[in-house]
Amino acid sequence: MTPPTRDPNSAAGEPLGWLCLVTNLPTEDPGARMRALRTLESLGAAIIRDGVFLLPETPGNRRAIEGLADYVLKNAGYACVMLVTPLDSAQQETFRNLFDRSARYEALIRTIESLKIGFGVADPSAISRVLHKLRRELESIAALDYFPGALRVRANAALLEAQTAARKLLFPEQAAAGMAANEPMLGRVWATRHPLWADRLACAWLIRRFIDPEATMVWLGKGQDCPAGALGFGFEGAHFGNSGSRVTYEEMLARMSLAKNPALAKIGNIVHFLEVRGTPVPEAAGVNTLLQGSVARCASDDDLLRETERTFDLLYEAYEETGRR
Repeated sequence: MTPPTRDPNSAAGEPLGWLCLVTNLPTEDPGARMRALRTLESLGAAIIRDGVFLLPETPGNRRAIEGLADYVLKNAGYACVMLVTPLDSAQQETFRNLFDRSARYEALIRTIESLKIGFGVADPSAISRVLHKLRRELESIAALDYFPGALRVRANAALLEAQTAARKLLFPEQAAAGMAANEPMLGRVWATRHPLWADRLACAWLIRRFIDPEATMVWLGKGQDCPAGALGFGFEGAHFGNSGSRVTYEEMLARMSLAKNPALAKIGNIVHFLEVRGTPVPEAAGVNTLLQGSVARCASDDDLLRETERTFDLLYEAYEETGRR
């Protein structure tokens, strides 16, 4: 069973009501029971008591919880979905508090603040890697934050400030990248051309994860000019392009002082092989299959980037973990 995902547009505003799932999960099939529990966890469902779960009512949650109930029934369990309306504002507030993510945001902010002690002392690339993981943690918290507030804004601002400071330590000079030394590189528009494949997708991932977390990506059609003020990559005449021996991803690593990161360099070997062949890389066949599947499944370029970002994230984490052993 593929766990359904929460409606990404459902976080803002009060729900009309609340969805309550009353269930006895399958006992004869441990795998089915575990998949059901993981689905509830992925939705951020609150546990009222054993076998009773609560979620804000949204179109996405309703589809997901009804689909889960059908799955449980088909696997010899019991499930009943009910729409619950609070009796008064106090009960509504009690339900809301079950989905309070404040503690997780506060812990994240404390971690970010503690990293500042190492600025100017610790290896900037190591700090950047930690901040990259914290960005993913923030995204995972926000994905299940049905009632976002000031703490979410504070956490994002603190992380962006830390990433900006870390980036200044990591890239003290930008002239080598073909830009003015003081030209800002945060919150920029970055543009590349179709078709999107390993090199351009890997570059987009690298930009959003290590160079410009607030980047806006623009996908150019055939013959379409790069927008004024945008930073182009992966095509002739762009700020970052192929060189005689390197694909754009590798060129970007070299010019942005990221080539010394072993995990990023190993991903570069895969990207190079998928684009221009050369020295075989064992992992390349698997990555090629994943990218082909993503291209076939995704209806838009933005969807394709989101899906392939997960592939590159997993590769990076695997290589980084191997490097620590």
